[in-house]
Amino acid sequence: MPHTRAEAGAETGTEVAAGGGGGWASQGVLCFLAEASDLLAGHTDEDKVASLAGQLMVPRFADWCAVWLRDEERSRPPRLARVWHAQEGRIAALRAELTRHPPLGTPRALPGRAVPWHRHREPAGADARAGTDGKAGADGKAGADGRAGAEVRCDLVVGGRTLGSLVLGREGLPRFPDGVLGLVEDFARRVALAVLSARRYTLQATISQVLQRGLLPSEEVHVPGLDTALVYEPAGEGAWAGGDFYDLLRLPSGRWRFALGDVCGSGPEAAVVTGLARPVLRLLAREGYSVTETLNRLNREVGEQARFLSVVYGELAFRDGLVDCTLTCAGHPLPLVRDASGAVRTAALPQLLLGVAQDVDYDSQSFTLRPGDTLLCVTDGVTERRSGRHLFDDGDGLAALFAECAGLEAGATAERLRRAVHAFAPDLPADDLAMLVLRAPDGPPRRPHTT
Repeated sequence: MPHTRAEAGAETGTEVAAGGGGGWASQGVLCFLAEASDLLAGHTDEDKVASLAGQLMVPRFADWCAVWLRDEERSRPPRLARVWHAQEGRIAALRAELTRHPPLGTPRALPGRAVPWHRHREPAGADARAGTDGKAGADGKAGADGRAGAEVRCDLVVGGRTLGSLVLGREGLPRFPDGVLGLVEDFARRVALAVLSARRYTLQATISQVLQRGLLPSEEVHVPGLDTALVYEPAGEGAWAGGDFYDLLRLPSGRWRFALGDVCGSGPEAAVVTGLARPVLRLLAREGYSVTETLNRLNREVGEQARFLSVVYGELAFRDGLVDCTLTCAGHPLPLVRDASGAVRTAALPQLLLGVAQDVDYDSQSFTLRPGDTLLCVTDGVTERRSGRHLFDDGDGLAALFAECAGLEAGATAERLRRAVHAFAPDLPADDLAMLVLRAPDGPPRRPHTT
């Protein structure tokens, strides 16, 4: 026994195409619904879902289609999101007419059922889909644009929530066939699911942006006495906050602390660790803990969250035109130093990720940045950028490209590396991308470059 009216129409050969063609019904209804599901799925903008819905229904099943969407604020009237007509020149007039007569109220029928609709009256009765002859469909009265024809409304319902309404019209048709109404109901359910998915994506993106603003420094990224540049690009549109993070903190002594980290994983759980790491690093630094003591304590905090964290963490001290740097690299891509001649070397020794073991004591390495020397710290979104089987840092590719940036200011160095990472593969980066460039300038320091 068929489960839906659309399937019933397909099995009995009911005339599904509004303009005729019963043979199509038995072969194409389920294919159409499957295709519609594929096309609607994955859209992150509810208005695009509405637009696609209209184009799928017109002109195959109707002369025109309109989609109203209801906001989460239920006190507001439904919004006419999209109008589509087989004759494009009539879209503007149809939109104006429909704007004056939205589908207000709830039809007296089961939620998600297709019912007759007219601009001047809503359907009434226990089951509004039935006309005086007991058959489904509108009765051919004047439609939304004043022309005779059948019109039908089906609310977009998911889990008892009405997200909007889908309305179709067909000129010169006394009523929509029963098979079309069943198909409209199945189609409306798919549109409703796509709208709900798009709204959830939008909500997630909004939350992510708010979290990201709270997890990163609000002040300008600049270390006086150093030419400073930062690149920070979260992967994916609306991606969850919680991956890479950075920080620069000035201490009362005139020294500076810096951090570039990456939480293993993603989503809100990773955001918790990101939200923990930066405040702990700042608090311990202000209380006078050394670089290694700070990481030892952060390691225990991260371990309690059952998460792993990689980080480059260091301190800068200025003296007589030189910059003394002390840093630790815990499970992170090794920082690089390029001297004024263009020679590149690693600036730290590899050590264990934070959160793996509680009893680890981290070591630090020290060196001096002289005029023209540049320190580069990156996350694995740079070194592990993939193109087929190859990684960006295969064969010390990052060090080789960094060496070619000799003589460039921090901003130009960061931009060249950023472009190279994007150009390495044709697809967009799948991981967050962050890099911090600190250069001891030959002359007076320049303003920071931030991307």
